[in-house]
Amino acid sequence: MKLFDVYPLIPITIQKAEGCKLWDDQGREYLDLYGGHAVISIGHTHPHFVKRIKDQLDSIAFYSNSVQIPIQKEYANKLSELSCLHNYQLFLCNSGAEANENAIKMASFATGKPGFIAFKGAFHGRTSGAVALTDNPKIIAPSNARSDFHILPFGDLEETEKALAHGQIAGVIIEGIQGVGGIQVPDAEFLLGLEKLCKKYGAKLILDEVQSGFSRTGRFFAHQWVDGLMPDLITMAKGMGNGFPIGGLLISPDFEASYGLLGTTFGGNHLACAAGLAVLEVLEKEKLQERANELGERLISELRTIPQIQEVRGKGLMIGIDLDREAGPIRSELVNKYQIFTGSAAKKQTIRLLPPLSVEWNQLNSFITAIREILAK
Repeated sequence: MKLFDVYPLIPITIQKAEGCKLWDDQGREYLDLYGGHAVISIGHTHPHFVKRIKDQLDSIAFYSNSVQIPIQKEYANKLSELSCLHNYQLFLCNSGAEANENAIKMASFATGKPGFIAFKGAFHGRTSGAVALTDNPKIIAPSNARSDFHILPFGDLEETEKALAHGQIAGVIIEGIQGVGGIQVPDAEFLLGLEKLCKKYGAKLILDEVQSGFSRTGRFFAHQWVDGLMPDLITMAKGMGNGFPIGGLLISPDFEASYGLLGTTFGGNHLACAAGLAVLEVLEKEKLQERANELGERLISELRTIPQIQEVRGKGLMIGIDLDREAGPIRSELVNKYQIFTGSAAKKQTIRLLPPLSVEWNQLNSFITAIREILAK
Protein backbone atom coordinates (compact mmCIF):
# COMPACT_ATOMS: atom_id res chain seq x y z
CA MET A 1 0.00 0.00 0.00
CA LYS A 2 1.25 3.47 -0.91
CA LEU A 3 1.03 6.47 1.35
CA PHE A 4 -1.39 9.17 0.18
CA ASP A 5 1.01 11.72 -1.30
CA VAL A 6 -0.02 15.06 0.23
CA TYR A 7 3.24 16.26 1.82
CA PRO A 8 6.20 17.80 -0.07
CA LEU A 9 9.02 16.07 1.79
CA ILE A 10 12.58 17.13 2.51
CA PRO A 11 14.66 14.12 1.36
CA ILE A 12 16.10 13.48 4.83
CA THR A 13 15.25 10.67 7.23
CA ILE A 14 15.60 11.66 10.87
CA GLN A 15 16.37 8.74 13.16
CA LYS A 16 17.43 10.37 16.42
CA ALA A 17 16.78 13.63 18.24
CA GLU A 18 18.00 15.28 21.42
CA GLY A 19 17.47 18.84 22.61
CA CYS A 20 17.72 21.00 19.49
CA LYS A 21 19.74 18.45 17.54
CA LEU A 22 18.64 15.89 14.94
CA TRP A 23 20.56 13.05 13.31
CA ASP A 24 19.67 11.42 10.00
CA ASP A 25 20.10 7.81 8.91
CA GLN A 26 23.59 8.67 7.59
CA GLY A 27 24.71 9.97 10.97
CA ARG A 28 24.67 13.64 9.92
CA GLU A 29 23.78 16.13 12.65
CA TYR A 30 21.28 18.97 12.11
CA LEU A 31 20.13 21.96 14.13
CA ASP A 32 16.35 22.11 14.55
CA LEU A 33 15.11 25.70 14.45
CA TYR A 34 11.60 24.72 13.39
CA GLY A 35 10.58 22.21 16.05
CA GLY A 36 8.30 20.27 13.72
CA HIS A 37 5.80 23.15 13.25
CA ALA A 38 6.44 24.72 16.71
CA VAL A 39 5.62 21.43 18.45
CA ILE A 40 8.89 20.76 20.27
CA SER A 41 8.77 23.15 23.20
CA ILE A 42 11.14 21.73 25.84
CA GLY A 43 13.55 19.95 23.48
CA HIS A 44 13.54 16.57 21.75
CA THR A 45 13.54 13.51 24.05
CA HIS A 46 13.92 15.60 27.18
CA PRO A 47 14.77 13.08 29.96
CA HIS A 48 11.97 14.25 32.27
CA PHE A 49 9.47 14.04 29.41
CA VAL A 50 10.61 10.52 28.51
CA LYS A 51 10.51 9.36 32.13
CA ARG A 52 7.01 10.76 32.70
CA ILE A 53 5.67 8.84 29.70
CA LYS A 54 7.52 5.61 30.54
CA ASP A 55 6.32 5.70 34.14
CA GLN A 56 2.74 6.27 33.00
CA LEU A 57 2.98 3.36 30.55
CA ASP A 58 3.98 1.10 33.42
CA SER A 59 0.72 2.03 35.16
CA ILE A 60 -1.99 2.61 32.53
CA ALA A 61 -1.80 4.11 29.04
CA PHE A 62 -5.47 4.73 28.32
CA TYR A 63 -9.00 4.63 29.51
CA SER A 64 -11.84 6.74 28.24
CA ASN A 65 -13.53 9.71 29.87
CA SER A 66 -16.20 7.41 31.29
CA VAL A 67 -14.13 7.04 34.49
CA GLN A 68 -12.30 9.42 36.80
CA ILE A 69 -8.81 10.31 35.55
CA PRO A 70 -7.04 12.17 38.39
CA ILE A 71 -4.06 13.17 36.25
CA GLN A 72 -6.42 15.45 34.29
CA LYS A 73 -7.06 17.49 37.43
CA GLU A 74 -3.36 17.48 38.25
CA TYR A 75 -2.69 18.82 34.77
CA ALA A 76 -5.40 21.48 35.04
CA ASN A 77 -4.01 22.72 38.36
CA LYS A 78 -0.47 23.03 36.99
CA LEU A 79 -1.72 24.77 33.84
CA SER A 80 -3.69 27.23 35.97
CA GLU A 81 -0.57 27.96 38.04
CA LEU A 82 1.69 28.67 35.07
CA SER A 83 -0.80 30.47 32.84
CA CYS A 84 -2.37 32.50 35.71
CA LEU A 85 -5.80 31.90 34.14
CA HIS A 86 -7.24 30.55 37.36
CA ASN A 87 -10.93 31.12 36.58
CA TYR A 88 -10.99 29.33 33.24
CA GLN A 89 -12.25 25.78 32.73
CA LEU A 90 -10.31 23.17 30.76
CA PHE A 91 -11.54 20.78 28.08
CA LEU A 92 -8.87 18.39 26.81
CA CYS A 93 -8.80 17.10 23.23
CA ASN A 94 -6.21 15.89 20.72
CA SER A 95 -5.13 18.67 18.35
CA GLY A 96 -5.31 22.34 17.51
CA ALA A 97 -7.93 21.85 14.83
CA GLU A 98 -10.10 19.90 17.28
CA ALA A 99 -9.66 22.62 19.89
CA ASN A 100 -10.79 25.24 17.37
CA GLU A 101 -13.78 23.13 16.32
CA ASN A 102 -14.89 22.94 19.93
CA ALA A 103 -14.37 26.67 20.43
CA ILE A 104 -16.53 27.37 17.37
CA LYS A 105 -19.19 25.04 18.72
CA MET A 106 -19.12 26.59 22.21
CA ALA A 107 -19.46 30.13 20.85
CA SER A 108 -22.36 29.09 18.63
CA PHE A 109 -24.11 27.22 21.46
CA ALA A 110 -23.74 30.20 23.79
CA THR A 111 -24.95 32.87 21.37
CA GLY A 112 -27.43 30.91 19.28
CA LYS A 113 -25.78 32.37 16.17
CA PRO A 114 -24.10 30.59 13.20
CA GLY A 115 -21.56 33.07 11.78
CA PHE A 116 -17.87 33.63 12.48
CA ILE A 117 -15.11 36.09 11.62
CA ALA A 118 -11.43 35.34 10.98
CA PHE A 119 -8.72 37.41 9.32
CA LYS A 120 -6.47 37.49 6.27
CA GLY A 121 -3.47 35.23 6.74
CA ALA A 122 -5.27 33.07 9.30
CA PHE A 123 -4.66 29.36 9.73
CA HIS A 124 -6.97 27.59 12.18
CA GLY A 125 -6.88 23.99 10.95
CA ARG A 126 -8.04 21.63 8.22
CA THR A 127 -11.23 20.22 9.74
CA SER A 128 -14.76 21.29 8.84
CA GLY A 129 -15.29 24.59 10.67
CA ALA A 130 -11.64 25.46 11.27
CA VAL A 131 -10.74 25.20 7.58
CA ALA A 132 -13.63 27.48 6.61
CA LEU A 133 -11.96 30.13 8.79
CA THR A 134 -8.52 29.51 7.29
CA ASP A 135 -7.34 31.94 4.62
CA ASN A 136 -6.45 29.37 1.97
CA PRO A 137 -9.19 28.62 -0.58
CA LYS A 138 -7.19 25.67 -1.97
CA ILE A 139 -7.84 23.57 1.12
CA ILE A 140 -11.51 24.46 1.57
CA ALA A 141 -13.69 21.76 -0.02
CA PRO A 142 -17.17 22.72 -1.27
CA SER A 143 -18.67 20.87 1.71
CA ASN A 144 -16.72 23.14 4.07
CA ALA A 145 -17.49 26.49 2.44
CA ARG A 146 -19.73 28.75 4.53
CA SER A 147 -21.30 32.00 3.37
CA ASP A 148 -21.70 33.11 7.00
CA PHE A 149 -17.98 32.66 7.77
CA HIS A 150 -16.05 35.83 6.92
CA ILE A 151 -12.31 36.39 6.45
CA LEU A 152 -11.70 40.11 6.92
CA PRO A 153 -8.64 42.37 6.58
CA PHE A 154 -6.15 41.85 9.40
CA GLY A 155 -6.23 44.78 11.81
CA ASP A 156 -9.44 46.33 10.44
CA LEU A 157 -11.85 47.06 13.29
CA GLU A 158 -14.22 49.01 11.04
CA GLU A 159 -14.87 46.06 8.72
CA THR A 160 -15.19 43.78 11.73
CA GLU A 161 -17.87 45.97 13.24
CA LYS A 162 -19.79 46.07 9.97
CA ALA A 163 -19.92 42.27 9.92
CA LEU A 164 -20.86 42.05 13.59
CA ALA A 165 -23.63 44.61 13.17
CA HIS A 166 -25.64 42.18 11.01
CA GLY A 167 -26.34 40.29 14.24
CA GLN A 168 -25.52 36.75 13.09
CA ILE A 169 -21.90 36.45 14.25
CA ALA A 170 -21.27 33.99 17.10
CA GLY A 171 -17.58 34.61 17.42
CA VAL A 172 -14.36 36.21 16.24
CA ILE A 173 -11.26 34.00 16.07
CA ILE A 174 -7.71 35.31 15.84
CA GLU A 175 -4.26 33.84 16.42
CA GLY A 176 -2.22 35.27 19.28
CA ILE A 177 0.45 35.66 16.61
CA GLN A 178 -0.22 34.38 13.10
CA GLY A 179 2.01 31.40 12.33
CA VAL A 180 1.52 30.17 8.76
CA GLY A 181 0.63 33.75 7.81
CA GLY A 182 4.26 34.69 8.40
CA ILE A 183 4.45 35.68 12.08
CA GLN A 184 2.06 38.63 11.96
CA VAL A 185 1.66 40.19 15.41
CA PRO A 186 -1.72 41.81 16.11
CA ASP A 187 -1.30 45.06 18.01
CA ALA A 188 -2.87 45.69 21.39
CA GLU A 189 -5.34 48.25 20.04
CA PHE A 190 -6.70 45.71 17.54
CA LEU A 191 -7.09 42.90 20.08
CA LEU A 192 -8.68 45.12 22.72
CA GLY A 193 -10.92 46.57 20.02
CA LEU A 194 -12.06 43.08 19.05
CA GLU A 195 -12.85 42.28 22.68
CA LYS A 196 -14.91 45.47 22.98
CA LEU A 197 -16.80 44.82 19.74
CA CYS A 198 -17.56 41.23 20.74
CA LYS A 199 -19.09 42.43 24.00
CA LYS A 200 -21.07 45.13 22.18
CA TYR A 201 -22.59 42.73 19.65
CA GLY A 202 -22.95 39.61 21.81
CA ALA A 203 -20.20 37.57 20.15
CA LYS A 204 -17.39 35.49 21.69
CA LEU A 205 -13.70 36.26 21.27
CA ILE A 206 -11.59 33.16 20.53
CA LEU A 207 -7.80 33.36 20.84
CA ASP A 208 -6.09 30.66 18.82
CA GLU A 209 -2.88 30.03 20.77
CA VAL A 210 -2.17 26.68 19.11
CA GLN A 211 1.19 27.81 17.77
CA SER A 212 1.86 30.87 19.94
CA GLY A 213 1.12 29.33 23.34
CA PHE A 214 3.12 27.52 25.99
CA SER A 215 5.76 30.18 26.58
CA ARG A 216 6.96 30.40 22.98
CA THR A 217 6.57 34.19 22.81
CA GLY A 218 7.99 35.00 26.23
CA ARG A 219 4.53 35.00 27.82
CA PHE A 220 2.60 31.82 28.53
CA PHE A 221 0.12 32.85 25.82
CA ALA A 222 0.86 35.51 23.21
CA HIS A 223 -2.31 37.48 23.99
CA GLN A 224 -0.95 38.01 27.52
CA TRP A 225 1.36 40.66 26.09
CA VAL A 226 -1.81 42.79 26.00
CA ASP A 227 -2.73 44.01 29.47
CA GLY A 228 -6.33 43.37 30.47
CA LEU A 229 -7.27 41.18 27.50
CA MET A 230 -9.46 38.26 28.63
CA PRO A 231 -10.74 36.11 25.73
CA ASP A 232 -13.88 34.04 26.07
CA LEU A 233 -12.14 30.95 24.68
CA ILE A 234 -8.48 30.02 24.22
CA THR A 235 -7.34 27.12 22.04
CA MET A 236 -4.02 25.32 22.40
CA ALA A 237 -2.00 22.32 21.18
CA LYS A 238 1.44 21.95 19.49
CA GLY A 239 4.00 22.85 22.21
CA MET A 240 1.53 21.60 24.81
CA GLY A 241 2.74 18.00 24.41
CA ASN A 242 6.30 18.34 22.99
CA GLY A 243 5.40 15.89 20.25
CA PHE A 244 2.72 13.84 22.00
CA PRO A 245 -0.74 14.57 20.51
CA ILE A 246 -2.69 16.74 22.93
CA GLY A 247 -4.88 19.80 22.57
CA GLY A 248 -7.11 21.83 24.80
CA LEU A 249 -9.71 24.53 25.12
CA LEU A 250 -9.76 27.07 27.95
CA ILE A 251 -13.30 28.24 28.62
CA SER A 252 -14.16 31.39 30.55
CA PRO A 253 -16.43 31.10 33.60
CA ASP A 254 -19.31 32.67 31.61
CA PHE A 255 -19.91 29.28 29.97
CA GLU A 256 -21.83 26.57 31.78
CA ALA A 257 -20.96 22.90 31.27
CA SER A 258 -23.56 20.19 30.73
CA TYR A 259 -23.23 16.47 30.09
CA GLY A 260 -22.73 15.70 26.41
CA LEU A 261 -22.06 19.32 25.39
CA LEU A 262 -18.54 18.37 24.26
CA GLY A 263 -16.90 14.97 24.01
CA THR A 264 -13.82 13.08 22.86
CA THR A 265 -12.55 9.49 22.99
CA PHE A 266 -8.82 10.10 23.30
CA GLY A 267 -8.72 13.64 24.70
CA GLY A 268 -7.18 13.88 28.16
CA ASN A 269 -5.98 10.28 28.20
CA HIS A 270 -3.42 9.20 30.79
CA LEU A 271 -0.42 9.32 28.47
CA ALA A 272 -1.35 12.69 26.99
CA CYS A 273 -1.70 14.23 30.45
CA ALA A 274 1.62 12.74 31.53
CA ALA A 275 3.30 14.29 28.49
CA GLY A 276 1.56 17.60 29.12
CA LEU A 277 2.56 17.66 32.78
CA ALA A 278 6.17 16.98 31.85
CA VAL A 279 6.14 19.98 29.53
CA LEU A 280 4.74 22.29 32.22
CA GLU A 281 7.20 21.01 34.82
CA VAL A 282 10.19 21.57 32.53
CA LEU A 283 8.96 25.00 31.42
CA GLU A 284 8.81 26.01 35.06
CA LYS A 285 11.99 24.36 36.34
CA GLU A 286 14.22 25.47 33.46
CA LYS A 287 12.62 28.94 33.20
CA LEU A 288 12.11 28.46 29.47
CA GLN A 289 9.58 31.29 29.19
CA GLU A 290 12.13 33.82 30.40
CA ARG A 291 14.73 32.19 28.18
CA ALA A 292 12.49 32.51 25.11
CA ASN A 293 11.97 36.19 25.79
CA GLU A 294 15.65 36.99 26.31
CA LEU A 295 17.00 34.94 23.41
CA GLY A 296 14.26 36.14 21.09
CA GLU A 297 15.00 39.80 21.71
CA ARG A 298 18.70 39.21 21.11
CA LEU A 299 18.11 37.18 17.94
CA ILE A 300 15.65 39.68 16.46
CA SER A 301 18.08 42.52 17.15
CA GLU A 302 20.94 40.69 15.38
CA LEU A 303 18.81 39.70 12.39
CA ARG A 304 17.77 43.32 11.84
CA THR A 305 21.41 44.24 11.17
CA ILE A 306 21.58 42.04 8.04
CA PRO A 307 21.04 44.28 4.96
CA GLN A 308 19.30 41.63 2.83
CA ILE A 309 16.63 41.07 5.48
CA GLN A 310 13.75 43.46 4.85
CA GLU A 311 11.76 42.87 8.03
CA VAL A 312 11.86 40.78 11.20
CA ARG A 313 8.66 40.19 13.19
CA GLY A 314 7.70 38.25 16.26
CA LYS A 315 8.09 37.84 19.98
CA GLY A 316 10.24 35.42 21.92
CA LEU A 317 11.18 32.39 19.82
CA MET A 318 8.39 32.84 17.29
CA ILE A 319 10.09 34.83 14.55
CA GLY A 320 9.35 35.66 10.91
CA ILE A 321 12.10 36.89 8.57
CA ASP A 322 11.25 38.59 5.27
CA LEU A 323 14.10 38.35 2.75
CA ASP A 324 14.82 40.42 -0.35
CA ARG A 325 14.35 37.23 -2.40
CA GLU A 326 12.41 33.97 -2.32
CA ALA A 327 13.10 31.96 0.80
CA GLY A 328 12.82 28.46 -0.69
CA PRO A 329 16.37 28.24 -2.10
CA ILE A 330 17.76 29.82 1.07
CA ARG A 331 16.02 27.28 3.29
CA SER A 332 17.30 24.47 1.06
CA GLU A 333 20.87 25.71 1.36
CA LEU A 334 20.48 26.08 5.11
CA VAL A 335 19.47 22.45 5.49
CA ASN A 336 21.74 20.92 2.82
CA LYS A 337 24.95 22.88 3.43
CA TYR A 338 24.64 24.16 6.99
CA GLN A 339 22.40 21.36 8.38
CA ILE A 340 19.85 23.83 9.82
CA PHE A 341 16.09 23.25 9.66
CA THR A 342 13.84 26.32 9.32
CA GLY A 343 10.20 26.83 8.36
CA SER A 344 8.29 28.32 5.45
CA ALA A 345 5.25 30.61 5.45
CA ALA A 346 2.43 31.63 3.14
CA LYS A 347 4.55 34.44 1.71
CA LYS A 348 7.38 33.03 -0.42
CA GLN A 349 9.95 35.50 0.90
CA THR A 350 9.46 34.53 4.57
CA ILE A 351 11.44 32.16 6.80
CA ARG A 352 9.93 31.10 10.12
CA LEU A 353 11.97 30.26 13.20
CA LEU A 354 10.22 28.17 15.87
CA PRO A 355 13.01 26.37 17.73
CA PRO A 356 12.71 24.38 20.95
CA LEU A 357 12.71 26.84 23.84
CA SER A 358 15.78 25.06 25.22
CA VAL A 359 17.90 26.33 22.31
CA GLU A 360 21.31 27.79 23.18
CA TRP A 361 22.55 31.17 21.99
CA ASN A 362 25.53 29.60 20.21
CA GLN A 363 23.07 27.52 18.17
CA LEU A 364 21.05 30.59 17.23
CA ASN A 365 24.28 32.41 16.42
CA SER A 366 25.26 29.63 14.00
CA PHE A 367 22.05 30.40 12.10
CA ILE A 368 22.91 34.12 12.02
CA THR A 369 26.35 33.30 10.61
CA ALA A 370 24.88 30.95 8.00
CA ILE A 371 22.15 33.34 6.81
CA ARG A 372 24.66 36.18 6.57
CA GLU A 373 26.94 34.07 4.39
CA ILE A 374 24.15 32.87 2.13
CA LEU A 375 22.53 36.28 1.62
CA ALA A 376 25.86 38.01 0.99
CA LYS A 377 26.51 35.95 -2.16
